[in-house]
Amino acid sequence: MAKLAFALALVHATFIQGLPAGPREQMKNSLDERQVLISTDLEVTTSYSSLSETFQSATVTEVPTLTGSIVTGLPTGITRDPIGPSVIQPTETLAPIDSSLAPGPTEPSGTVDRNIFVPMASDAPPPQIPARNDHLVEKLGILDGDVPIETNKFYANFFLGDQDNPVWTHPYSLAWAKGRGETWGIAIAHVEREQFAWGPGEVPRFFSGPIGIQNIVFSAAELGEKTVLTTDSLSAFSVNVNLAPTPEEDPIMSLPCVQGMGFVTAIYNGATPQLNSGTYFRTLEFIDLVNGITYKYLITLNDNTEWLMYVTPVASAGAPPFELVDVTTIEGPSGFVGMIQVAKNPAKEAGGELYDSTAGAFAINATLTGSVDGSSGKYKLAWGKDGVQSQTLLMFALPHHIESFDDQTKSCITDLSLVTTTKGYARAVRSDSFTMVEEDLPTDIGFDPWVSSNPLSKRAPGTINLDASVISALNRIGALELGEDFDRQTRLDSMYYSGKALAKFASIVITLQNTAQNTELAAAGLEKLKIAFPVFTSNTQPFPLVYDTRWKGVVSSGTYETGNEGVDFGNTLYNDHHFHYGYFVYTAAVIGHLDPAWLEASTNRAWTNTLVRDFANPSDSDPYFPAHRSFDWYHGHSWAKGLFASADGKDQESTSEDTFASYALKMWGRVSGDANLEARGNLQLAIQKRSLRNYFLLEASNTVQPKPFLPNKVTGILFENKIDHTTYFGANQEFIQGIHMLPLNPTTPYIRSRRFAEEEWEKYFSGGRAEKVEGGWKGVLFGNLATIRPEEAWRFFTEKGMEELSRSLDSGASLTWYLNFAAVMLGERARVEEGFGEEVGVGV
Repeated sequence: MAKLAFALALVHATFIQGLPAGPREQMKNSLDERQVLISTDLEVTTSYSSLSETFQSATVTEVPTLTGSIVTGLPTGITRDPIGPSVIQPTETLAPIDSSLAPGPTEPSGTVDRNIFVPMASDAPPPQIPARNDHLVEKLGILDGDVPIETNKFYANFFLGDQDNPVWTHPYSLAWAKGRGETWGIAIAHVEREQFAWGPGEVPRFFSGPIGIQNIVFSAAELGEKTVLTTDSLSAFSVNVNLAPTPEEDPIMSLPCVQGMGFVTAIYNGATPQLNSGTYFRTLEFIDLVNGITYKYLITLNDNTEWLMYVTPVASAGAPPFELVDVTTIEGPSGFVGMIQVAKNPAKEAGGELYDSTAGAFAINATLTGSVDGSSGKYKLAWGKDGVQSQTLLMFALPHHIESFDDQTKSCITDLSLVTTTKGYARAVRSDSFTMVEEDLPTDIGFDPWVSSNPLSKRAPGTINLDASVISALNRIGALELGEDFDRQTRLDSMYYSGKALAKFASIVITLQNTAQNTELAAAGLEKLKIAFPVFTSNTQPFPLVYDTRWKGVVSSGTYETGNEGVDFGNTLYNDHHFHYGYFVYTAAVIGHLDPAWLEASTNRAWTNTLVRDFANPSDSDPYFPAHRSFDWYHGHSWAKGLFASADGKDQESTSEDTFASYALKMWGRVSGDANLEARGNLQLAIQKRSLRNYFLLEASNTVQPKPFLPNKVTGILFENKIDHTTYFGANQEFIQGIHMLPLNPTTPYIRSRRFAEEEWEKYFSGGRAEKVEGGWKGVLFGNLATIRPEEAWRFFTEKGMEELSRSLDSGASLTWYLNFAAVMLGERARVEEGFGEEVGVGV
């Protein structure tokens, strides 16, 4: 679709009633680059000499539906158990070799830039990863050119499926009506908690906001059955949505959609604006002129909610007339050029004054910057602004933002709040930017077990002194587990399961080097690991990676080869990349740390950095990958869902694998010498610690999520519009809680507070209930128990026979690492009874 030849004119700071402003210097990525263009030099061509009645009402003869529809089920087709395939027991143990390791530095990797969000690289993926241009998912209606496209962001429903599933900007949701309610515009909804649907029982399994509600719809008389929706300017925080009457015509209206936007804004170009409502209009009242150029109207809906409408006309003089045609339609003047904004106002007069002071301005995008100084970090979201430049933006902050605001941003918080479905109450902030501060970055966490209250866990690698019986046990069990068939466990048709197994062996090797201080045995294990890892760096695994030139990312070839979108949890369609690739990045960090020369051999560094760039590229200047594919810097956690349409929006199921991916970034940054990457990993972990405590890991004292849901302890699957206490692979409590535990790693005690872990254990697993759990989930539970009750975990892992314990291990976990973790937590109290492990026949 061609760019519009006609340019709109929009006043930017003038206070001359109804007249456009003079020329201005255009902002980068401002609306002059979008589909509905903005100019500033049009003469007044229209005069609105009089309004329709200043107060209009409509007679409501029907009761509108306010309940919408609820999706109670889960998407299907991706249901494999993350525990993974059974481990084949070794026939012999691994013997030490006559070699010692010389690990690289253990201190942070160096000085960071003033802004840590600097490009990592701009080169193509390594040549062993071939390119393909035939991805199964088309770029539906995306007008951006041959550039990296965000696959896991909040607005993906606008270009997936039928394009009519909602997107959530928080606190509002928007959806293309596409004929529903006899309108073809963009429906806006805001749902209150009393409208939520709840699962049965005293402690409900789920709660969800209804979808399909049309409080107010931005439309135009010219839109109809041939209407097309396109998107442009797709970024990590925003998108521009356009509607055109036919595929052959230019857009006549455009909506910039930005996370947290205070108004929903529609820009019209020569159209006849129509506002529709499935909730029904009761009254429309013209209020006044505000800020000298914007006209204010009050809309009352039949559910008794009040919405404010602000109209900023362009190339015209006077207040544009809007007529309340009937309970479903408000119509404006034909040929309208300008913008219309709406906002829900639960705060009556005080809310009106706040909205008046910010009306006419709207966010069009966001820029992320950040800095780290020691264990303190901060990050800033600064919004690109268009419209009336003299007005300050109104943006909504989520609870974890409010907690970490710096003093300047705190001073801009207002009393206006609107509830979101899954992130509590959003607070309106009158500011063009947010700055958040984190004072507890996990800079002192390295490869070894760590807990803030345990001095032993903070000692330098190789200086942790445990009882000789513990060291002996670690050596015996470590040699046994390193005797397993690496290739058989890692050369799989799944990047996820392969990565888990590689990371398991890496954790054993680092335990033997640092805790057991057996460098000869660690060296032997490292040699096996360095033989297994090149299967992937050479891209010779069963489903090799390919570089997808359509969306621009590195994906499994599994779906290309099988036609099954669910292969490897949907990796080919960009599901779970941070989960999958985080395991490989961690393994590369361990190898590179223990053998620094490995970093420069072959394409090891470039290959690992390619995976990092795929899911955690820090800059939009990288021509091969979008910025921040997985991690959402507005929400403070990642989204796992890729190119799959979803009625309840994006979702995330495993907070622990999300944070493990951030930990992997941190450690790879340290080992590879990328100080900015290490700093970003530390900052992400601190943000995740805060956001997960608010939204996912629910202590009894949580004030963000609805109180009836708190006894569930973890959310299960958190969508943008639903929280469902279940998993994609089953509803056992060990599944639901455990998927938020694995893999046990040094950041586990940092992320999962002691209070939360105690409450969770008492709720579901105390009193012998954990002992009844079967399979690898049992080890997951007792491994995590070591963070709060190391004595009980230690007894579990040392008082049972090897055969029984082996059945209790996740395919990505080892007894060596679990023993290491529990022993460090116990410190001097850790002892191994005589005979433990001797049945394995190891004489290390």
